[in-house]
Amino acid sequence: MKLHLYFARRFLMLFLGITAVFGLFQMLLDLIDEMRRAGDALTFTEVLTLVALKLPEGLYEVLPLVMILAAVSMFLGLARSSEMVATRAAGRSGLSALSSPVMVAFVMGLMIVGVMNPIVAATSKRYADLRETFYSGNTSALSIGAEGLWLRQGGEAGQSAIRASRANPDGTELFDVSIIRFAEDGGPFQRMHAANATLSDGAWALSDVISWPLSPGINPEQGVRRLDSFRLPSNLTRDSILDRFGRPSAVPIWQLPSFISGLDEAGFSARRHVVWMHMELARPLFLTAMVLVGAAFTMQPARMARTGLAVLSAVLLGFGLYYVRSFAQIMGENGQLPALVAAWVPPVASVLLALGLVLHMEDG
Repeated sequence: MKLHLYFARRFLMLFLGITAVFGLFQMLLDLIDEMRRAGDALTFTEVLTLVALKLPEGLYEVLPLVMILAAVSMFLGLARSSEMVATRAAGRSGLSALSSPVMVAFVMGLMIVGVMNPIVAATSKRYADLRETFYSGNTSALSIGAEGLWLRQGGEAGQSAIRASRANPDGTELFDVSIIRFAEDGGPFQRMHAANATLSDGAWALSDVISWPLSPGINPEQGVRRLDSFRLPSNLTRDSILDRFGRPSAVPIWQLPSFISGLDEAGFSARRHVVWMHMELARPLFLTAMVLVGAAFTMQPARMARTGLAVLSAVLLGFGLYYVRSFAQIMGENGQLPALVAAWVPPVASVLLALGLVLHMEDG
């Protein structure tokens, strides 16, 4: 038991240390990039805020590489210090020594999905909102729920809150639309209802419109107007709308099931979110596979292994498995593969392949 705790603690310390190093490099690169983009438009404090909000998402993407490097570092250290030789001489196999890091990786994967995923979702969403506010001075937002689709847009004409019962798959055509327009001082001055609204050429084209004034001292019902059509200026585009609800990573894992139900009810395609949800659920298994890959090439005694080639082989195989996983995700999002197949087959295949390599290296 003490031996397993020793291996587990050593792997955990290496994982945290390598994560800290990657985080430092990520912050420096993001800081340089944000300062180049901002120029004189933002203060240094605002730039640091953007960098801090962007950091969790960057670390989240490199965790598979961190797992491989942690495993490689651990087993190379054990081999060079002859601890692995002593472990085998005491009657413990390499697989027994590997069980502790694998268990730590799986538990860390569960914690990453359960805890870090919501943090990444919140910080990435806040980063997008703040960046839009800092650079353009306006913000837009999108929310989908049981009551329908909600949009908020801003511009020279003021803020507008838009609610629609449903929409087409890319969000550029809304049905049963209600709009509240706000003046520059923040107060509402007009309420509108339209049968549908289509986004084109920097404006919403409304049809079958009913308009009520909301200015003080005016009876809305007496000032009601009926229009065949109306153009409401908008700074939204198809890409910006898709980016608001089309990025599954911006939704915490715990809220994804209800968000997917809301997308279905609003008429949007939820395929990307379904695939992403299963990819996140399978992430602990994939991180475990990365540990097995790193260990497969570095568990041999140092005198029997060409260290540089072993490390390079482990990293290249890890990158290959990562790209296969990403390719399967794209095929799942395009509907060419079922969501379960796209999300779960690559991690399971990676574990089996890595385990086969470990058994081959151990027993020949």
